[in-house]
Amino acid sequence: MLKPNRICKLFFILAAFLCLTAGASGFDLEKKVVKAKLKNGITVLILERHISPTVSLYIRHRVGAVDEAQGETGAAHLLEHMMFKGTTTIGTKNFAAEKKILDAIEKTGMALDKEKRKSQKADATTQQKLTARLKKLQEEHKKYFIPNEIDRLYTQNGGLDMNASTGQDVTTYQVSLPANKIELWARIEADRLLHPVFREFYTERDVVMEERRQRVETDPDGKLYEQFMSTAYTTHPYRNPILGWPEDLMNLSPTLLKNYFEKYKTPQKTVIAVVGAINPQETLKVMEKYFGRLPASREKESIIPAEPNQTAERRVDVIFDANPMMIIGFHKPTAPAYDDYVFDLLETILSKGRTSRLYQILVTQMQIAQSVSAYNGLPANKYPNLFAIFAGPRHPHTTVELEEIILREIEKIKTQPVTDAELAKAKNRLRMEHIQSLDSNSKIASIISYYEVLLGDYKYFYDYLNKIDKVTASDIQKAANIYLNKENRTIAVLEKKKE
Repeated sequence: MLKPNRICKLFFILAAFLCLTAGASGFDLEKKVVKAKLKNGITVLILERHISPTVSLYIRHRVGAVDEAQGETGAAHLLEHMMFKGTTTIGTKNFAAEKKILDAIEKTGMALDKEKRKSQKADATTQQKLTARLKKLQEEHKKYFIPNEIDRLYTQNGGLDMNASTGQDVTTYQVSLPANKIELWARIEADRLLHPVFREFYTERDVVMEERRQRVETDPDGKLYEQFMSTAYTTHPYRNPILGWPEDLMNLSPTLLKNYFEKYKTPQKTVIAVVGAINPQETLKVMEKYFGRLPASREKESIIPAEPNQTAERRVDVIFDANPMMIIGFHKPTAPAYDDYVFDLLETILSKGRTSRLYQILVTQMQIAQSVSAYNGLPANKYPNLFAIFAGPRHPHTTVELEEIILREIEKIKTQPVTDAELAKAKNRLRMEHIQSLDSNSKIASIISYYEVLLGDYKYFYDYLNKIDKVTASDIQKAANIYLNKENRTIAVLEKKKE
């Protein structure tokens, strides 16, 4: 067992190493990234990195659930699903013949949706006929459609980590491939943006509705989180779930998604990151050849209504047959505001690791919680967001007990500066995470594309540790006093129904 003084020496040696390594890695990568704009406005980030004969490729669009119009929630996520259905040349045996059936499917599906919206006044016979016709058309369509063709093309050519995700602010498509397959990737992805075909629309809409039922309607975590967000935000679209509200989702149409897609593919809202064993200049030529075909657009940024300042505590109770849990959240600024860095450190001090404040008090010492965690930046980072604490009581203890102690510890942060040891440990943990985030092509491509599309500057990441190093105990105390107040907080509690 190491003696205490030996542990201290090792700690400070590790801290010094992390500072030097993080600084060197960040500096080197920043200098090596080639940033260019295609003629149509697409931003391309390229990093030559010969650690393996592979390349990681990310396409990010600065469009997400936050950009959906009222009554159209869920469109961004459903569109992500539809983008895997192929194009006019990928996934079809005869597109001219297929298109006629697709048009008939859309016409029938929209007529069926219209009839269903009549609710109790809907004509049952008409509904049955339209349902039967839609099913028959969908069966006929299978003759022309080759499912999962994009996935097959990537897999047969050595593709790994193919994925896509929809967030509040950003939609992402990613894959890693052998470096000599980059032109194949460019052909596929450019074709998806130029000539997508929304096949199996109504089938996929049902899939997403089932996904919502599993992740929200029948899941206590999802249900509580959704209610928390819709209470914390009253005006800003961060209040809406990415999966969409059920009444909106069930009425999304192919025409609506096509209109939304026009926002989605705008070049000035698109960032491409290429990291791996490539030649930057040759890669840039490939990008221009394929993605340069997208038409330039002058579409302005969406006008998002600002969330009014909160002036009183908000509460919401969720009754669910599950173990109790709670969320406490506070409004705060987002990146790159200085206070956002401050809250990254506070998140670490409060709940990262077994020696963090809340974990040590609630889980280890008092043993009244089975879980506790703090998160900075919910639900996303483009607009002012939330600092939140999640906790679940250990039976027979209650959320009332947890709330009292969590709020008491927050008051301590406001009145008593965090210790030098806590601050140093938190900064070193963030340094470690920073270094670990640079250990693969995929992680680097993810990071630089994310900050470029979100903030307009991938270099935010490289300056991150310098900003963190400047944060003081006084900064944390000041931010806590400004934002962690009763009138600025929302509390959501999930409890079992009392018998």
